[in-house]
Amino acid sequence: MVVRIKRKEEYRGTASPSDLNVETDLINLGTYENAIILEGYVDLSQLQSGDSVKLVIYIAVDGSNRRKLDTITADGPLENPVVHLLSMTLPKDAQPRVTITQTQGTVRSFPYWFVVQVLEEI
Repeated sequence: MVVRIKRKEEYRGTASPSDLNVETDLINLGTYENAIILEGYVDLSQLQSGDSVKLVIYIAVDGSNRRKLDTITADGPLENPVVHLLSMTLPKDAQPRVTITQTQGTVRSFPYWFVVQVLEEI
């Protein structure tokens, strides 16, 4: 079996939570026709002293019920402010979702970039 990337989808934007403790989507994806590879980056350089954020990655291992895969917390300022959400190969029905929640400090904005590579067998 030979597998290749059928197409890629890029998601770039800036997340601006409306208030503290409001979970805000960076990406919230549905199902695909084949397995995918997901990778992304979030820029937390806006964090200052007293600011804190939480990034949460959700996936549906069973194809229907999203559960937390990982939680990353960061307190500002950061020496290395770009967070790399590791490259993950996921089933077609994983429905990945990545959120950011600012839990302390002054509400900030956070640029992000994600790429989804949809696989296919040839």
